[in-house]
Amino acid sequence: MLFYNVLRQSKNDTMDYKALIDAHKIPKHVAIIMDGNGRWAKQRNFAERLSGHKYGVKAVRSAVEAAIELGVQYITLYAFSTENWSRPEAEVFGLMELMVSTLQKEVPELNEQGVRLNAIGDLNKLPKTSYDELMRSIDYTKNNQKLTLTLALSYSSRWEITKAVQEIALKVAEGKLSPDQIDQALVGSYLVTNNLPDPELLIRTSGELRISNYLLWQIAYAELYFTNTLWPDFNKEEFYKAILDYQKRERRFGKTSEQIVP
Repeated sequence: MLFYNVLRQSKNDTMDYKALIDAHKIPKHVAIIMDGNGRWAKQRNFAERLSGHKYGVKAVRSAVEAAIELGVQYITLYAFSTENWSRPEAEVFGLMELMVSTLQKEVPELNEQGVRLNAIGDLNKLPKTSYDELMRSIDYTKNNQKLTLTLALSYSSRWEITKAVQEIALKVAEGKLSPDQIDQALVGSYLVTNNLPDPELLIRTSGELRISNYLLWQIAYAELYFTNTLWPDFNKEEFYKAILDYQKRERRFGKTSEQIVP
């Protein structure tokens, strides 16, 4: 049966990647750097880079649907970094407007699929309209349990870690915490992802081979998967490919191969 699945192909002669996936080795948490929207728009001669982001919404929908099908429990999307605030004002404004309209359009469907919306980052920097719509959407889906979809907005890992260090230092200064109480678990509890498990898989689209200040603490032992596919072209097949690549990896966490229990 396995041999049949490996050879099975669809009518257009492309591999049925989903059929090859081991349902017992699905990552619990997948983080994604959604890169290549601007280049996608430029390649197609769109007047604005924002067009790529608009088409990228479909890729988000595909990734979420594929994750639900496979049993992934958490997806975290790098939607807007703290550095992105330095982009042209018109582009930033367009992205904030797109976020509002996308939430209004997509959240009812996400809710029907059992998706709980979450957000991390310096959210107070968002425009009031964007912030209010985000909070409304989070509240609307708060009871869902099938998949937690986290949007990293106005987020960067250095911002997050700096904020955590400041808060821990304040506790020490107030005498509420001693330095010898500071360990990895305590640091993790001060991060904005403290209610999420660490990602086992990080996907980056567009062919860029860097992490871009994203979840640096949390991905310490994540498997990294890079694809040349630009984000608006990312679909279920691409998600399945990433999962298959993940399943080929030997996750040792510092141990030897011989120490890993089959």
